[in-house]
Amino acid sequence: MCTPENNFKETENTKDTPGDTKTNHPVKQPRVTVCLLTTAFFTAFGSSFLYGYNLSVVNAASPFVRHFMNRTWIERYGTPIESDTLTLLWSITVSIMAIGGLCGAIANKHLLKVLGRRGTLLASNCFSLVAAVLQATGEKADSFEMIIIGRFIIGINTGISLSTVPIYLGEIAPRHIRGSICHFHSNIITMGVVIGQILGLPEVLGQESRWNFLFAFIALPPLSQLTVLSYMPESPRYLLIDKKDVAGAEIAFKRFLGKDNVTTELEEAQAESQAQNNVQTISVLGILRSKAVRWQIITVIISVPCNQFSGGSALLYYCSRILSEAGLSKSLISYMTIGVGGAGLISCIISALVIEHVGRKPLLIVGFSGMAVFYSLTTVFINIQDRVSWMPYLSFACIMVVFSCFVFGPAATLPIVVTELFEQSYRPAAFLIFGTAFWLCNFIMGLVFPFMQEALDTYTFLVFVVVCATVSVYLFIVLPETKNRTFMEISQSFAKRNKVSNVPTAQQELPIPQETQTETV
Repeated sequence: MCTPENNFKETENTKDTPGDTKTNHPVKQPRVTVCLLTTAFFTAFGSSFLYGYNLSVVNAASPFVRHFMNRTWIERYGTPIESDTLTLLWSITVSIMAIGGLCGAIANKHLLKVLGRRGTLLASNCFSLVAAVLQATGEKADSFEMIIIGRFIIGINTGISLSTVPIYLGEIAPRHIRGSICHFHSNIITMGVVIGQILGLPEVLGQESRWNFLFAFIALPPLSQLTVLSYMPESPRYLLIDKKDVAGAEIAFKRFLGKDNVTTELEEAQAESQAQNNVQTISVLGILRSKAVRWQIITVIISVPCNQFSGGSALLYYCSRILSEAGLSKSLISYMTIGVGGAGLISCIISALVIEHVGRKPLLIVGFSGMAVFYSLTTVFINIQDRVSWMPYLSFACIMVVFSCFVFGPAATLPIVVTELFEQSYRPAAFLIFGTAFWLCNFIMGLVFPFMQEALDTYTFLVFVVVCATVSVYLFIVLPETKNRTFMEISQSFAKRNKVSNVPTAQQELPIPQETQTETV
């Protein structure tokens, strides 16, 4: 299935080299192989899917878990749980996954170095299997603490996965389809959201007697990944640059690209490897100090928190509550949440189809700007919903568009951009910063949003308007386009803004190891 084939398509491609003018000449590019597609799908399905599924399933299971918590509390203490205590306990249950995600993101840098990209994903499946058992059996054990612990453990899995999947897919994909292959990550996340919403319907598992099976389902994706990904190659760039395994990298390139001659791909990876011969993997402190990637890091530190504080994740965590506040009938809300998730899935597929044509930067700006516009409209419609009977449905339409914009731009494209902004030696530390910012802000959003909604009432979304508008302006000014460019070319495009010379960034401002200096002398 994954053997090399002489399978090419001829296209007109423009190759830019320093000092040369652009010339159009035919370039043979490999078609997408079964091996590459299989690896991309099961990588995302076994890892990314769980993040999306756990975002939505907690909303579907909310009334049953809250009832279970109250029932258990009465059995233990003889009195019903107070409303504020239940709200706090449920907020912790929702947001504790982000604390686990933070722990997973912190550990991920070391796992990537020791186990590699594929090995890290396979090892992380242990966490998801344990989490599935704990959450599925919590009711039988009369322990809502097991559900909370299970949410924390599944958070560790997703913390590892959300940092590893974009790196792995970005390193195995050919440059001309790197954005599309990396989009498997966001597409499968959105598919997980929709599947969680469908399974949460009263006609399926959204019942008092079946809700624990919503958590048992978590075990299926990691089992499928363990079955398939074990037979797929490791990242060839990791093998060549980190492990210096040229033969292994060549075999991996051949299997992923489906061709016998992978000289061009090996030379590109070796050029990056040679540029970093005197540079070991950069630490977080080192990347924060380095002028060579200063604006890349600033971009991550600004855009990732804004991505979370834009309210996209909160729409999934508390979708039913938001739609109820918008004045919609409770009998329709379960089905309308599927409409929100379905609109997001369609938007994500469209984003995957156009990303290699319009680029990354326009998708991010359109996504954030669209969210700002429709958050504003939602605020207006919610405030006048008592005057017009059909106004709640306009509010629902705006919420659908907001989530579609979120998935179309920030959610789908930002991990791809972070992967592309950094060369190999910087990438693990950069994703540690990415993961830390992502999960800390995710935790804050999940914990604070219910209280923010109570305090601001119908004007809650105006906070998100300010965030989305601000990050749109920043990205328009600072972020360069990364479409169809090598990692080194992207790094060099920041050279002027970083005020460093236009040479491979891995060689700038980083001291040569002592043993190398001795050999030179």
